[in-house]
Amino acid sequence: MQQPTSRVVFVRSLKTLTIAFVVAAAFLVAAVSSVPAAQAQGFTLLHEFSGPHDGSEPQAGPVMDRAGNLYGTTTLGGSAGFGTVYKLSRAGSGWILTTLYSFTGGADGVSPVGPVTFGPDGTLYGTTSGGGAHGLGTVFNLHPPPSVCHSTECPWVETVIHSFSGSDGQDPQYGSLIFDAAGNIYGTAAGGGTGCGCGLVFKLTKSGNSWTETVLYLFTGGSDGETPYGGVVFDSAGNLYGTTFQRGANDSGTLFQLTNTGAAWTETILQSFSGSGDQGGNPYDGPVFDQQGNLYGTTSAGGARNGGTVYQLQPSGNGWIFNVLYDFDIGKPFDTPTLDAAGNLYATTSEGGANGTGNVFMLTHGSNGWTYTDLFDFPFTFDDGYAPVGSVVLDGAGNLYGTTALGGNQTNNCPDGGCGVVFEISP
Repeated sequence: MQQPTSRVVFVRSLKTLTIAFVVAAAFLVAAVSSVPAAQAQGFTLLHEFSGPHDGSEPQAGPVMDRAGNLYGTTTLGGSAGFGTVYKLSRAGSGWILTTLYSFTGGADGVSPVGPVTFGPDGTLYGTTSGGGAHGLGTVFNLHPPPSVCHSTECPWVETVIHSFSGSDGQDPQYGSLIFDAAGNIYGTAAGGGTGCGCGLVFKLTKSGNSWTETVLYLFTGGSDGETPYGGVVFDSAGNLYGTTFQRGANDSGTLFQLTNTGAAWTETILQSFSGSGDQGGNPYDGPVFDQQGNLYGTTSAGGARNGGTVYQLQPSGNGWIFNVLYDFDIGKPFDTPTLDAAGNLYATTSEGGANGTGNVFMLTHGSNGWTYTDLFDFPFTFDDGYAPVGSVVLDGAGNLYGTTALGGNQTNNCPDGGCGVVFEISP
């Protein structure tokens, strides 16, 4: 087995290479496909990242506050090149981006890959994949400056509430942080922990002005899985659910449940993905619940057509029934699906669509099963962005908002296809 650092670098490189190969896949799709690009009723570029000032390569999708403002992260770029946290606000008929924080590459963190999350106090929380006191990643809090700022650029104040040291985890990746009713934080680290360094699930508890980390579950790299890239989610009984990218019975990742027995958290494997079989394999992000208690998620590989899947787990008695809702031939979805009030699913693929450069799609449940609708295909020219890997968010009017990791404004700072974009799709 590889050492933890090597494994994390390898798997992260795998995703980076996957994004890079989108260009090659696009040429292949353009050569063999005569399917016209599907177009939504309205696609709008809200912002094109340019690198040094505002960031580049947003791998996470945005989150929305009650006023309709969008908040998100970029993995690279910003004033020091180590990523940013941004806010997009409506201004008349357009949008204005404000860089809330640029990471400096030191104790404050390096390269936030996952999204930010609103805490119970209304401020932002997130993770960085590197940096911190030990260079292995952080959990941070970001809040507005204490005094009124009269400048057009008013940086928020960052506080690192936990620096990973290796034995307590390292390299948190794509998943969101979540909170329980008491204000405790839960998340995953893709690497680190004692033993094989296969990653873990953690809890942060606040006492006064400090936070204490507890390791809830330590992955062993066997049938229980390894490398939890995505976040965890609660059910109504307080159990946690998440995924691992690899290992499990078929070395293609797992979907797990963690139950608090009082003395410890115990793991139950709900699904060991088959990889090359119909079930799919290698999920990058965690699942989501609907109002009926069903779990939904995506896998980046495998399935009947070997391009990844969208899956469902239905509770049935004391067990679960696993269903594949859709499988892709060229797709590779990385994100957690987003559900609307009617139970429709929205997600992205990094390499799918008519042009092989990614798309946004919807799955609708009807009497005859699930129907797939391609809402928007990112163009082969890359002008509107390409390679979306984060989740989308819905507003009350049914508009979708998301990011692409690449594409858009092709400046000297991002010569290989642009620095990424934030987009809106109107129904």
